[in-house]
Amino acid sequence: MIEHSSPLRLGTRGSPLALYQARAVAAALCAAHGWPGTMVEIVEIRTTGDIVRNRALAEIGGKALWTMELDHALLSGEIDLAVHSMKDVEAIRPPEIGIAAMLPREDIRECLIGASSLVGLPLGARVGTSSPRRAAQLLRARPDLTIMPVRGNVATRLAKVEANEIDATLLAAAGLIRLGYEDLGAIIPLDAMLPALQQGAIGVESCTARTDLWPLLARIDHKETHRCVSLERLFLRRLGGGCHSPVAGYATIHEGSARLDVEIFSADGREWRRGTATVAAGDEASGIITSLVDTMLADASVSIRHLFNGPVEGPAT
Repeated sequence: MIEHSSPLRLGTRGSPLALYQARAVAAALCAAHGWPGTMVEIVEIRTTGDIVRNRALAEIGGKALWTMELDHALLSGEIDLAVHSMKDVEAIRPPEIGIAAMLPREDIRECLIGASSLVGLPLGARVGTSSPRRAAQLLRARPDLTIMPVRGNVATRLAKVEANEIDATLLAAAGLIRLGYEDLGAIIPLDAMLPALQQGAIGVESCTARTDLWPLLARIDHKETHRCVSLERLFLRRLGGGCHSPVAGYATIHEGSARLDVEIFSADGREWRRGTATVAAGDEASGIITSLVDTMLADASVSIRHLFNGPVEGPAT
């Protein structure tokens, strides 16, 4: 057991899913170190992304809307740790903040609510999403669909389907499973739709200067998840993709090597490019991912290339 003299303050957004994730991190820390539950205090912090729900993230600042208030709380000392859905975390983070741990990854696939499959959607069905990735993937599979902008937490989106404001919506299977809705919709196979990069992973951040905390967090770090998500983040940094960029993919580990499968799209889904790279342990800095990005963008049309900024350098965290 590693001793710690005072309760750790764990910052989180206040949505039901965010609170579930924070409790999971708190429970993992207490179990790993033999602490009583009182040793981790959950601190709810309201983010701009929670407040502004009537506009797409890409229009109002991107993924930083989920992280900037938590970043400020970390840097000011208001909290010791911050927990995030990793898919909401920007590829380039402030150098003073690092991703110290990730919990084991949940199901990475997408779940369709409102129909048994993409094929089963009625002609011209209204599908609610404000994700450029999901919109492009839906239109690639079904150009007849009408994409309706929808934001909000899981309950909000489910309510819109129930009220017939939209015919269907897509949600991450991981979030539904964590909230107890695992039997609610139809899981879409990976060969039909790749997920968001980093989907299904819960990350814990702390200030890089807090050397007292990093050994504590190392005890709950799931190395395979951390390695896969770090590779996905590296691809995003090299691609220069942001909240407005239709990009999908995931990494897996096979016999010690990581395989990354990714796709980039035009906004309307009519054009796309798929790429794959295999990275041996320790070769993340070898340039394999940069070469993959260069190849995919060189082979892409202008309608795809203008959505990405190309290789971007930044902190590895």
